[in-house]
Amino acid sequence: QVQLVESGGGLVQPGGSLTLSCLASGTSSSASSMGWYRQAPGNQRESVAIWGSGGVINYANPVKGRFTISRVNSKNTVYLQMNTLKPEDTATYYCRAQIRGSVYWGQGTQVTVSS
Repeated sequence: QVQLVESGGGLVQPGGSLTLSCLASGTSSSASSMGWYRQAPGNQRESVAIWGSGGVINYANPVKGRFTISRVNSKNTVYLQMNTLKPEDTATYYCRAQIRGSVYWGQGTQVTVSS
């Protein structure tokens, strides 16, 4: 049974940094893509950063230049380094992985940017 477990969320002041981690366990198959999404109250879930097939990386415009996605393929692990955080980055962040044609989601980790 595939499970995605996120960690690293928390409360941070504007301008601060956080690193999120996500591990996909319960499978020996490598994920074809892994990425991060977020959802703020009252908003739809949106893509933040995706490490796609062939190592193609895409960032949402609001996070370009501030967030960096990285991945350890052998461990089905993906990270999101978030710098220069802004109050509008406040949301629940979800990890998503596509493994052998199926899509899996983590339970989410809360990121709150506030002074």
